[in-house]
Parts: sequence; C-alpha cells; structure tokens
Amino acid sequence: MNNLRKRMISLLLRAPGSPYVPCPHFFPLFYPHRLLSAIKCVATKPFAVEDYLVATCGLTQAQALKASKHVSHLKDPSKADAVVAFLSNLGLSSAEITDVVTRDPKVLCSDVERSLTARVAELTDLGFSRPEIVRLLIVGMNHFRHSSLRLNLEFWISVFGSLDELIRALRINAALLSTRIEEVCKPNLELLQECGINVSDISNSFMSRVLTRDPKSLQEALARLHEFRIQPGSQPFFRGLYTFAILGSGKITKSIQLFEKLGWSKDHIVSAVKRDPTILGFTEERVRRNMEFLIRVVGLEVPYIARRPALINYSIDRRLLPRNCLINFLRAKGLFNDEASFLSVAAIGDEKFRRRYVHPYEEDFPGLAAAFASSCAGEHQWERLYKMTGENKES
Repeated sequence: MNNLRKRMISLLLRAPGSPYVPCPHFFPLFYPHRLLSAIKCVATKPFAVEDYLVATCGLTQAQALKASKHVSHLKDPSKADAVVAFLSNLGLSSAEITDVVTRDPKVLCSDVERSLTARVAELTDLGFSRPEIVRLLIVGMNHFRHSSLRLNLEFWISVFGSLDELIRALRINAALLSTRIEEVCKPNLELLQECGINVSDISNSFMSRVLTRDPKSLQEALARLHEFRIQPGSQPFFRGLYTFAILGSGKITKSIQLFEKLGWSKDHIVSAVKRDPTILGFTEERVRRNMEFLIRVVGLEVPYIARRPALINYSIDRRLLPRNCLINFLRAKGLFNDEASFLSVAAIGDEKFRRRYVHPYEEDFPGLAAAFASSCAGEHQWERLYKMTGENKES
C-alpha cells in the first residue's frame, strides 16, 4: 500500500522532463481515498437545468430562467438529451428546437418512445409526410403529445377541409388537437353554425378559441348577446360572442357593474356594448384611466363616450394624450379652427393624422414633429415645445 501511495504521489507531482522534488506539505492532498473522493464529487456535480437550456437548447439566459421553472424536476440530462435528439432526427433545425423548447419547456420531459415516437407513427399511418408532421409539432406544441391527436386531426381536417386551413386555426388555438370532440367541440361547432358562423369564419380568426370552451360558456354568451340586442351576423355579434365566451359570465357582470359605478346608466351601457362589445373585456384600470382622461382632460361626457366606445380602446399615452396636446397647441396658436369631433381626431390613422395636423406646421414650428413623435413613444416633450414657441401650455 505504501508503495502504491508513493507511486501515485510521484506521478501526480512530477512534471514531465523535470526531476522529482518532494514537497511534504502537499502529501496529505493526494492520499488515494481523498483523490477518489474528489473524482466522485466532480462526477456527481448537480445537473443545472438553466445551463442545459442555454448550452444545448439555445435559449437566452432570460428565456432559460423562465423555462427552467417548468422543468426544475429534471435531475439529469438523459431524458432531455433523448428529446432533443428525437426532434433533430425528425428534421427540426436548431432554431426550431429552440423555439419549441422556449414555448413548451415540458417537451424535454417527454417519454420519447411512448409519446413522441407513438404520435409520429400515428401520423405516418395517416399519410402525413415528414415536413407536415414537423409543422404540426411546431404549431401544436404540448397538444401534439396528447393521445387523442389522431382522432382530433381526422375530425378537424374533415371540418376545415385541408391541413393548411387547420394549421391556420391551430396557430390561434392549438388546443383543438387535444380537446374532447364529442363533449365539447361538436356541440360548440353546431351552436356557431346555428348562428350563421361558417367554418371559413373560424379558421382564420380568434373565433377558433371559442370551439374549445365549455359549451355552457358559449350558451351564456349567446344569451348575453340577446340581452344587449346585438344582431346575429353583424361584426359586433362576432366580437361579442368571442369576448363573452372567453371571459365568462362572472367577468362580464363585474365589467357592467364597473361602468355603473362610473356613472353609466343601463341605456348608456347597452348603447356602447351594441357598438363594441369588447369594452366589457377591458381591465378595470384601463376603463377607469381612460374615462378619467376623456372626462377631466378632454372634457367629454358619458353620453358622448357611450356612443363612441372606441375611445375607451385607444391608448392614452401613445394616442389620446399626444393628439390632444397637439390639437390644443394648434388651437393656442390660432391654427386649428376645425370643428372635428374628438373621435375623428382620435380615430384617424397615424400617417393621415401627421399629414393633416403635423406636416403643414413643421416650418413654422421646427420642434413640432419631434415633440409629437417622442410623445407617441411615451416621451412627453410638450413643455419644451411650448417654451420654444413662447407660450405656456394650456391644461
């Protein structure tokens, strides 16, 4: 044993081509049992999920931090390595694998044989080519691994008429690949068709999300539409059906109560919702803030806003405030005598607004265009502009 110890020390401390010089104070570091312990420590270094996501899957550090929360139970890379190898062999590029893992980190926990390979085999039996399978995997994400994939695919292709049309719907609602057909999808599809909504109206719109909702939610949404006297087949009807079905009856009731607290009568609410049902889907903060701005700053009244609910939909910081400041500035200069309503000022497109209210005055006020652009970007420079032109800003 002593000879072995001396031999190991000699090999470890002797540099090639140089004479052996004993260093007694180093000897304790290289007792055989300590050397073996050090090797074991290195070999059993804990698996770092974040490092793996960055080094192997190509995620950024920020993406890896977010994704790691979903796969924190992975204790070694074996299962994840098998998944990455499977995706690569299937034909996904490195960028596509990164995209898949970023949006669905749990794919790394898949059982390759029982889940991924089985699904690919099913699709191959159905006649799907390898590129088509890759498209479905990328757009379907975690729903691709569901055991009902084959059944759902057969049903939805028969409904939409082609894989391309189905892919369009899946980009909006991939849950179509895993939601129960008989209990959920078929009843919802029948309800929509009874309302005059065709398949062509569903595949390329957010209406596809309604198909996987609880049928009870869809029935309640239809009842709400009738309550607000919204005509079937109209654009508000489509928007309202989607909004009410997705949010649910409880959220819609709370939104109605919020408008009542803000001084809206039932007639005002009905008038607004008939024009734009999506206002009932806005957050309380957005509704309160926009109402306060429109009433206190712009000087509008509830009846005016109720007839023009789009005003609640516009961003204050990037649209309403910059345009209101600009119009006030032009009025202060005696350059704006247009009797246009505030809605027309707010609703006009960006380019057209600049051509009408900014470009004609750039020569007289060189800072005007820059101030307006910075204001739309959230950087308010109206005080500087007013000082440049020698007048105080009107509140």
